[in-house]
Amino acid sequence: MASIPAATAASRYAATALGQPGEPAGAAAGAAMGAGGPSGFGALLERAVTGTVDAARQSDRAAMDAIAGGGDITSVVTAVARAELALQTTVAIRDRVIQAYQDVMRMPI
Repeated sequence: MASIPAATAASRYAATALGQPGEPAGAAAGAAMGAGGPSGFGALLERAVTGTVDAARQSDRAAMDAIAGGGDITSVVTAVARAELALQTTVAIRDRVIQAYQDVMRMPI
């Protein structure tokens, strides 16, 4: 599987998490901040994790509907792909944060 740069993954996730896959991430993030939401890195991480959990729940719901005979396979595949992208993005961000922390800890005082 090809590796996606963290900046690209984050911008794709931001657009997808806000339900606007065709819109650039900068515009999506600006729209979110204009809605009176909190700003800052902690708030960004909280929204990212919440979006990942929501995508996983939607994926599970779509799969259960398909198993019960009520959903179509296209919606299941789309929901699973969104959940996978959200999880990969969250893991990439986590890895970058851990790497940055380790780099700071290695700095001489």
